[in-house]
Amino acid sequence: MMQICYQPIGIIHSPYLKPEGTPIQPRTAGGVSGTVEIFDQYVEGLQDLEGFSHIILIYHFHLARPGSLKVKPFLDQKLRGVFATRAPSRPNPIGLSVVKLLKVENNLLSIQELDILDGTPLLDIKPYLPDFDSPPVEKRGWLEEKLSNLPYARDDGRFAES
Repeated sequence: MMQICYQPIGIIHSPYLKPEGTPIQPRTAGGVSGTVEIFDQYVEGLQDLEGFSHIILIYHFHLARPGSLKVKPFLDQKLRGVFATRAPSRPNPIGLSVVKLLKVENNLLSIQELDILDGTPLLDIKPYLPDFDSPPVEKRGWLEEKLSNLPYARDDGRFAES
């Protein structure tokens, strides 16, 4: 199979300097603010983005240790298949977060509800639309009984490189 290589289009800046203590999902990040710095050659692609209230950031988990196919996710102590979790240590350490877009100014995006580490390489941006991105959900798997713990869950470093 061919190798796939991506180049960052920017860098995410946040108040979180290390994994420990970082919210594990944007919905638990409250009013946490940050900035996305887009590299000059990609700024033209930001046209019309400010018309959206929320955007999807796709990024590289640059501080995650190499992935395993079984992990203990943040909301559980039982080993689960990595593809049934949102753990950052994965075969391809790609992250996805829906954040609130406050402003686009030149090459800087002001955002809120940020659960991403400072210095994270940004791979792509897409507008978030509930009409496209939020289908009705019938099953929540093993997380069904764990979701009540989400507001209190924070990264404890279990997936960070040593």
